[in-house]
Amino acid sequence: MEHIVFEVGLALTLMAVAGLISIRLRFSIIPFLILIGMTVGPHAPQLGMVDLRFIQSAPLIEFMGRLGVLFLLFYVGLEFSVSRLIRAGRSIAIGGTIHVGLNFVLGLLFGWMMGWPLKEILVVAGIVTVSSSAIVAKVLVDLKRTANPETEMILGIIMFDDVFLAVYLTILSGLLFSGATSVGGVILSGGIALGFMLAILALGRVAVPWLNRVLNIGSTEVFLLVVFAALFLISGFGETLHVAEAIGALLVGLVLGETEHRKRIEHLILPLREVFGAMFFFSFGLSIDPRTLGGAVWPALGAVLLTLVGNFTAGMLAGRSAGLSPKAAANIGLTIVARGEFSIIMANLGKSAGLLSILQPFAALYVLILAVVGPLLAKESKAIFTTLNKVFKWQSPRETKASTAPHGKKEHG
Repeated sequence: MEHIVFEVGLALTLMAVAGLISIRLRFSIIPFLILIGMTVGPHAPQLGMVDLRFIQSAPLIEFMGRLGVLFLLFYVGLEFSVSRLIRAGRSIAIGGTIHVGLNFVLGLLFGWMMGWPLKEILVVAGIVTVSSSAIVAKVLVDLKRTANPETEMILGIIMFDDVFLAVYLTILSGLLFSGATSVGGVILSGGIALGFMLAILALGRVAVPWLNRVLNIGSTEVFLLVVFAALFLISGFGETLHVAEAIGALLVGLVLGETEHRKRIEHLILPLREVFGAMFFFSFGLSIDPRTLGGAVWPALGAVLLTLVGNFTAGMLAGRSAGLSPKAAANIGLTIVARGEFSIIMANLGKSAGLLSILQPFAALYVLILAVVGPLLAKESKAIFTTLNKVFKWQSPRETKASTAPHGKKEHG
């Protein structure tokens, strides 16, 4: 461990180079961070006499990446409004059900078409169903879409995904490791996860005056300590209730975003969000073994195609059910395409259960492709919608041009 600081310094240097390349090419930094992480990860082959692989520092970088996910989702929560989210509760429930239901059915069909056994089919269905909260949050921030009318639906969907994940992991773990699962246990697990989320959101409605007084702290050091204590304690406690720590961070951001200290928190969190957020995608690349990807190319490409069609369809249906414009609905479908940390969790569960060895490389390649394609589709959503609209005639050109965000501001993308 004596060279760990040097390795972290090298990691930051590589990430900075990735950032410079992405700026030059005017493309999202996410795929560059993942690909560079793959080339220097513990699983990468050693090139020449000098070993450039990140082995000693990999666990530390992975932990720093987890912090990046927390800061990303926390910042998105600060930018949003808990009152808007609560008002949209019914439409979010409908949209989330459409997204999860459609993608889960497509996952089952895909596994069946591949001829895999039942347990593998159930794992694959989980892999392809849940969007990456980290990548979605990064895309919303980078494209400045946190104030767009469709953002509350996007955030609602990733929260709905997390409730589904909590329930589904409970069911699947029982099936894989004990051969059975308790219906009561599943209901209890899902109810606890949902109850935790609703409790935090309710707190954001009633505790704002109290939080304004508590956070009225002159010292920046003490102010940050109080904010970080809330962020890490609530996120970590949520994880013990099967609510992903990233969703816990989003909820804390939603609550603190209602206070009069929101701008101060945003200003202090922004540098941490950028540095640690980049570390997450780099650490994700470190976890991928490029040597195992070859045999999973065709299954991964097939799953990617189904996901693109399924998510766009789900986004259009969810957006239209909430009364959003076709353009805003298309933004939903093109933003929630990315898959990431949750898909890897599902693949690791299959590995622990001794299922087919192709599941992990399949999940890694599937996630890598969508981590690259997802931000690109979101960035080019306006051009994609314009092209498709010429065929399907969802919206007249005049209506598309007149689409505006809340408070009279034009929506981005």
